[in-house]
Amino acid sequence: MTKDFESKGNSYSIHERVNIGEVRVADEVVAIIAGLAATEVDGVESMAGNITNELVSKLGMKNLSKGVKVYVNDRTVAVDLALNIKYGFEIPKVSANVQEKVKSAIETMTGFEVTSVNIKIAGVNIEAE
Repeated sequence: MTKDFESKGNSYSIHERVNIGEVRVADEVVAIIAGLAATEVDGVESMAGNITNELVSKLGMKNLSKGVKVYVNDRTVAVDLALNIKYGFEIPKVSANVQEKVKSAIETMTGFEVTSVNIKIAGVNIEAE
């Protein structure tokens, strides 16, 4: 069974030559996968977004792709993440864990190859006692 990937605007078709149908994956879905995978890593407090995303989340409309940008090109994906880290965690260690988890999640769930996972540490959260 071979796979062909065909770009369709902001979504991408995965054709498995089985004549069952077509599966299309939107950029937003890839971004949501990346955001959810990143927040599962110990030491990540939250995703960091721009002011619009912050206002939307305060109004109760959760944006699951906040702080995530994906660049899908043919069969490859590059990801940019903005993270808030918990105080006391090692940034290099947490970042490496996030990169591995995001890469694995996207490749497993979509079949796309992840070429890079770039991380920006936007803040450190200090818990009030």
